[in-house]
Amino acid sequence: MTVRDRVALVTGASRGIGLATAGLLARLGARVAICSRHEEAVQKAAREIEQAGGGRVVALVGDVGQEADAQRLVQQTVQELGRLDILVNNAGITRDTLLLRMRDEDWQEVLRVNLEGVFRVTRAALKAMVRQHYGRIVNVTSVAGLIGNPGQANYAAAKAGIVGFTRALARELGSRGITVNAVAPGFITTDMTDVLPEAFKEEVRAHIPAGRFGTPEDVAQAVLFLASPGSSGITAEVLHVDGGFHAVAF
Repeated sequence: MTVRDRVALVTGASRGIGLATAGLLARLGARVAICSRHEEAVQKAAREIEQAGGGRVVALVGDVGQEADAQRLVQQTVQELGRLDILVNNAGITRDTLLLRMRDEDWQEVLRVNLEGVFRVTRAALKAMVRQHYGRIVNVTSVAGLIGNPGQANYAAAKAGIVGFTRALARELGSRGITVNAVAPGFITTDMTDVLPEAFKEEVRAHIPAGRFGTPEDVAQAVLFLASPGSSGITAEVLHVDGGFHAVAF
């Protein structure tokens, strides 16, 4: 599963799954651009990756849901690192509440960042990938997009949209040497799950066959496989990284 000398862009990489993924790719020899809306956080993440034995890391600031930023993030990656082989669409936010209480802006902002961001950055990246007849696109969806989750109608809708987007784009690009896949994390130990009540986490954990929440590194390993040349025969796939939770939930 070598990614040595490949160039990757990982969105939403200042913490959690994005940071773990960018760090793993960098340690295995990829040149990596990471982005976040928060300059201080993304600069700190870049230093952490380099200090942990990663190669060259470029820190970029931008909002993936804004067309101008999406274009610029891809352009800067190519300018700084010479090409673009791997795109990991990880950036995402939550605005959780029951639908009866959900404001228009809660719905719109989650779809703008989580779903439109994937569309905008991917569209910008395709020019480079089609030209070189090679690319690996890995979209981070969620088990919530497959089975739903109370209080997350906006988040679940966006993540379900990513699944449809992934499969449609895989069909468009199959003859061009570009694969498009998704990973669907379940409950992962990140800032998002740290705020959940302990009683709720224990109830969820009891329904996970593996008996534990996942880690960002679990997801990073799945992304690595789909981003590597060895996954060339796999496209339009959604790889669950949830300890078997989806099987029980379905």
